[in-house]
Amino acid sequence: VQLQASGGGLVQAGGSLRLSCAASGRTLSSYAVGWFRQAPGKEREFVAAISWGGGSIVYADSVKGRFTISRDNLKNTMYLQMNSLKPEDTAIYYCAASNMRYKLATSPAEYHYWGQGTLVTVSS
Repeated sequence: VQLQASGGGLVQAGGSLRLSCAASGRTLSSYAVGWFRQAPGKEREFVAAISWGGGSIVYADSVKGRFTISRDNLKNTMYLQMNSLKPEDTAIYYCAASNMRYKLATSPAEYHYWGQGTLVTVSS
């Protein structure tokens, strides 16, 4: 499966953005999917994950209550709605898919396919 992330941009603190990740080559319902982010000079960190059918979701504590992950398997697309953005949310955001469709994986090593990343910049 190939993943294409989009929707990043520059936003003021307190604002919102919605990231999208379109899948091609294979149906997204075959995978659990997640979002990760990587800030300059830092390691890639987990943001959120959703099971193949959307019934189970997990968030990093740092985004809980502000971000919402979702998926539309008919459109072969996943989303990350980001509200109440903070400057510390500034990073390149990556979507990823895991062959372990029943597991909510939080480690990058557990994901097998990655999108190219989309930059989110939050100004103070």
